[in-house]
Amino acid sequence: MTTVSLPSGVLDRYRRFSRFNSPYPAHDAGRAVDLYPAGNDGLSPVSGVVRSTRTVGCPDRPYAAATDHLIVVALDDEWCDRAGAEPGTTARVLHVIPTVEPGDRVAVGDVLGPMTRSGFFGRWVDNHVHLGFRAPGSDALRASGSLPVAVDVPVAPTRWDGTGVVVERGPAHVVLDAPVPAVSGGAFSAIASDEGVPLDGGLAHYAGGGAFAPVDGNVSLLGTRIGTARGRGIAWDPIDVLANGERVVGLSLFATRDGRGAKVVCPNHGFAVGDDVTVTVRRSDDPIRLGVGR
Repeated sequence: MTTVSLPSGVLDRYRRFSRFNSPYPAHDAGRAVDLYPAGNDGLSPVSGVVRSTRTVGCPDRPYAAATDHLIVVALDDEWCDRAGAEPGTTARVLHVIPTVEPGDRVAVGDVLGPMTRSGFFGRWVDNHVHLGFRAPGSDALRASGSLPVAVDVPVAPTRWDGTGVVVERGPAHVVLDAPVPAVSGGAFSAIASDEGVPLDGGLAHYAGGGAFAPVDGNVSLLGTRIGTARGRGIAWDPIDVLANGERVVGLSLFATRDGRGAKVVCPNHGFAVGDDVTVTVRRSDDPIRLGVGR
């Protein structure tokens, strides 16, 4: 099966990205990628001709819109060649309210429309562009059947001791000032396992995660085994994540180039900006699992 590899010139237009940080099947085994622009414009990661758009209903959430949107793009041969995709491959873009119409030609970086706060998101999830691909001749409107996605950009591992100070808070999350990214100058980095592997995914509130480098065997974080890796996918062990000794939902892991530290998912928390936080991990008999399992 063909793997579509996003070129570095595409990824450099976004501040963060993740392939595994979602409970939905399209992200199984890294078959989709979520891209986070700096503003609220849904920037196109592909070039080609808009084939169709569709509006769909989504889960009823008090913090989100009742509908989401799909934009299907027939990819240019040149874009396919750069990404190692077969000619005739189509792209699926979600979570953007389309201001484009069927027949419109779009280039990488063009605005497809404003991003929407979809009811498919957890409350702690930032607005983003979801991108997946379908093989030539396949049904691009079905929810399943996406091709594997790779990223043609290095992601540096950033070591972390689990401590930090709250610099951002929301009703369901906090962001810490640590760890400080291991690289600068716009390069991507991600929190590293104890073995030095940059990690991706929802630890461990989604059933599986991944890595930004090939790895096989046990994976640990903060002195505790968190899962077993095969290639770039990781099956999380039954674990709990704690913040200052209290169990929280988990950690949101991704590749970032905007200097963002650890994101702790903790609905209805009592943390304030400036608070010191220590994150720990322990084995669990009753781990938190959200959404659709992998």
